[in-house]
Amino acid sequence: MSSIMDSVNQRTQLVGQNRLELLLFRLNGKQRFGINVFKVREVLQCPPLTQIPRLNALVRGIAHIRGQTISIIDLSLATGGRKIENLENGFIIIAEYNRSVQGFLVGSVERIINTNWDAILPPPKGTGKASYLTAVTEVEDELIEILDVEKILNEISPLKTDISQDLAATLDVKSSAGKIIFIADDSSVARNQVKKALTALGLEIETAKNGQEALTRLKELASETGDVTDKVGILVSDIEMPVMDGYTLTAEIKNNPELARLRVVLHTSLSGVFNQAMVKKVGADDFIAKFHPDELATAVEKWLGSDSKEK
Repeated sequence: MSSIMDSVNQRTQLVGQNRLELLLFRLNGKQRFGINVFKVREVLQCPPLTQIPRLNALVRGIAHIRGQTISIIDLSLATGGRKIENLENGFIIIAEYNRSVQGFLVGSVERIINTNWDAILPPPKGTGKASYLTAVTEVEDELIEILDVEKILNEISPLKTDISQDLAATLDVKSSAGKIIFIADDSSVARNQVKKALTALGLEIETAKNGQEALTRLKELASETGDVTDKVGILVSDIEMPVMDGYTLTAEIKNNPELARLRVVLHTSLSGVFNQAMVKKVGADDFIAKFHPDELATAVEKWLGSDSKEK
């Protein structure tokens, strides 16, 4: 199975063109799910798991993999299904989210598909707040479900979202009074985390669920004065979003005269040197790995206080 991942590093050219690759897997039934290849470090047959006291009920045990102790989360249990019984035939997807490494137990792993972000759509209406879907797509006339992993992880180990009192006492964004902080993220949990962290700045906050929705709204705001920065102080955007990803959104903004002065901070659970290179390529102003409220608030304050004309 490791051979599936061998060519991942050769595929980085896909990103920035609103393209991605999904690793397909199944849990207990016939339904197929997908995870962005760039979140995945490794795929391996489920190793022996060690049980330790007081583990979260969704964590089947811990595994020692390449010198690291990793919690193994049963994705079927985590999404309300029955646990994966046959561990010997199961697989572990080792992935990195929010500055930490997790192992996701799945029933089987299939293959990698190449697709466009515009083929990745928001989940159907009516799925409700309890849904663990962040997006869906269609492959070979079959619906592929993409899970809101950030929601799952937050339920297992909730992240701190408030900024520290010491930082709150020093924040000063008076020069941006009356302007909007715009947040784009497809995960409802992530949007709320970012919103709560930035509330201390005292500015109005507006949100969008994907890059296309954000771009449309920013153009509407820009049309009122001819320059979006008259209304919006900064955009904090996820990278992985259905319809239009954060890289493409940033490039669209920087190539539009009415939007180009807008500061863009990419805020994502994707990490690594690769993303830093992409930030420069598309013209983003900053890259912040999820999720540390003080770091995010500090970066937003910094860019709110800067003049885009200096770029």
